[in-house]
Amino acid sequence: MSKAKFDKAVAIVQSLPKEGPIQPTQEEQLYFYKYYKQATVGDVNTSRPGMLDFVGKAKWDAWKGVEGTSKEEAYEKYVEKLLEILKRADTEEAKKYIAEIEAA
Repeated sequence: MSKAKFDKAVAIVQSLPKEGPIQPTQEEQLYFYKYYKQATVGDVNTSRPGMLDFVGKAKWDAWKGVEGTSKEEAYEKYVEKLLEILKRADTEEAKKYIAEIEAA
């Protein structure tokens, strides 16, 4: 999987409107988060957030769970998950995004 496809997928995920027709679930958002961090930072390099930071802990735990994943594999998993969500949405906008990713 190329970095260009990954970069295009990241741009699409970040541009999705909160109330739009294509809405990743919270679980899917965590999936994107953990593979984005693994692809861009590598293995977890911070300590686990405190007891009352529930969102921070969930994100940290998700990222920690993919420790050891290569940058290239993280790119691939991120892009494949987005393509899966876009195909499931089956809207004109989703088809446009799929074409953009495939052309990258």
